[in-house]
Amino acid sequence: MPPDATPLAATRTPHVSLNPARLQRWRSFTQTGFFALFVLAPALNLLRFDLYETQLWFLGQRWSLGIDALAQGQIDATTAALQIVLRAFLPGLLLVAVFFGVASRYGRLYCGWLCPHFSMVESLNTLLHRACGKFSVWDKSPTPRAGAVPDARWWPLFGLSCILMGFVWAITLLTYLLPPAVIWGGLMHHTLTPNQTRFLLVASLLFTLDFAFARHLFCRFGCAVGLFQSLVWMANHRGMVVAFARERARDCKTCDQPRGSACDNACPMRLNPRNIKRMMFSCVQCGQCLSACDATQQAQQRSPTLEWQIGADALRETLRQRQRDRTERP
Repeated sequence: MPPDATPLAATRTPHVSLNPARLQRWRSFTQTGFFALFVLAPALNLLRFDLYETQLWFLGQRWSLGIDALAQGQIDATTAALQIVLRAFLPGLLLVAVFFGVASRYGRLYCGWLCPHFSMVESLNTLLHRACGKFSVWDKSPTPRAGAVPDARWWPLFGLSCILMGFVWAITLLTYLLPPAVIWGGLMHHTLTPNQTRFLLVASLLFTLDFAFARHLFCRFGCAVGLFQSLVWMANHRGMVVAFARERARDCKTCDQPRGSACDNACPMRLNPRNIKRMMFSCVQCGQCLSACDATQQAQQRSPTLEWQIGADALRETLRQRQRDRTERP
């Protein structure tokens, strides 16, 4: 009998279970490491395209497609075409296949665990919450958290952080296109060209506005990388999901009172983690809702009501959601 024909009841995929505190430590480690890689990659020639030389650098090596050798008569057209396929198309297709393969099974894992933009989103959310009790200036009411008391003295630090991060993103992106030594040297010695200066000013302003006012809204609605990850994840009913033990919904009534539901307050994307999968389209699998649920339920000597499920368990959860939707329709 083929695997797809195996009765669902006869299969059982272990739940994805990790210590919540260790989970968040590992996530902080991967975010910090990838952010450092994002900033340092051009300077180390790990990845950048030099517009001065029209040359791609990858892992410290010049990456050539052989077009110059063809123009100089060193290779024939057939050899040049083969090099383009082997050095451009195949690596690109492999990268896309691996990226979407991971996204299909684990959702927006890149966003929640690696993306340098999202790591800034979370850091700035924390600063803003300390300043006004909200995670976005567009929130209508504060989001309560244990031990968190709004203090207006955090506002200057939040504003300066937005400006600093906006500038860091602008100059980092510029070094992916122009030699980092030229850009940083021009900045230090005031020798940047007018075009370079304009780029830095405009890009810094746009990124500052993004970090100050958009942040998770951009991640949810404006990021193409996140959108495509969500699409392939939604198409895979066996992809990892945050499952809610609905038979224990009563336990949530005493969760983190009087501040409300701990999982809702913990989600950096402002989602309701107990919702069905199609309402969790932009979930980044950061696991903060699981950590919050575990902490509050353990404090009441109960097991958490949220957990990651994957494979057959995730499919079972999807089918259960569909069945409930059909029975609840008028």
